[in-house]
Amino acid sequence: MSHFQSGERIHLVDKKGRQYALTLKAGDLYQLSGHKIAHDDLIGKTDGSLVTLSGNKTMLALRPTFGDYVLKMPRGAQVLYPKDLALIPMWADVYPGARVFEAGTGSGALTMALLRAVGPRGLVVTYEAREDFARAAMTNIERYMGAVPNLIPLRRNAYEGITLLDDGLPFDRLVLDLPEPWQVVPHAAQVLRSGGMYLSFVPTVPQVVQTAEALERATVFGMVETFETLLRTWSIQGRSVRPDHRMVAHSGFITVARKIESGLWLAAHAVESMGKAADVYEEREDHAR
Repeated sequence: MSHFQSGERIHLVDKKGRQYALTLKAGDLYQLSGHKIAHDDLIGKTDGSLVTLSGNKTMLALRPTFGDYVLKMPRGAQVLYPKDLALIPMWADVYPGARVFEAGTGSGALTMALLRAVGPRGLVVTYEAREDFARAAMTNIERYMGAVPNLIPLRRNAYEGITLLDDGLPFDRLVLDLPEPWQVVPHAAQVLRSGGMYLSFVPTVPQVVQTAEALERATVFGMVETFETLLRTWSIQGRSVRPDHRMVAHSGFITVARKIESGLWLAAHAVESMGKAADVYEEREDHAR
């Protein structure tokens, strides 16, 4: 049976399902809207215990799931929603043992999702240009995952280039959460292995258009696909079944691509361009008549 320990991050959950995060420390006191409980009364409790604060306020004490943790952890940069964190490792096909490049680290939520996907035999190299973001991210990662020997965090700007590690091996997967991922596409083409997966996340249409255009210009990326995800929860109370009034709708666009030999897609683009030119010519002829 698992018991809470000093230094551990836990969540207290009230009757309405609202979660409150705290880091246990022997001798400290937790206060919530006038209600109090000593950390010493929480340390040693089992995961999923009911605890009583002053004023007979009863709450549930839990180790947070990954999704709960990232929504409540301290942040510098905006974190991705759990619905996107769940999909990104799948659509980037991040597998146990993979070598993954990530930029930027932000608050560390996506980094943790990638680390969980690659497992102890894999490797994640993450670039973050801002010192304050990098520092906050490492605190969040270590607080939830402990020491992570297969993570290499670097204070670098991916727009300026990507450097392979000393072994010279290319990356299997490349994942970007940056405002201008199209600036990284030429570098991605150099460090991603043939057949490797590219994925980027951006919130707006102009960003995703520039990203798709950059992937096409690189001539070594094919099977480009862009999508968004929407999450709608439902209220089920006896025979009263309806969608909840609020949902997690648009958060961003995910674009994926494969690094490939360029011949097939270059030929396809050439044929498509010729077809469009012929259509324009025929349309002009029709107007002339």
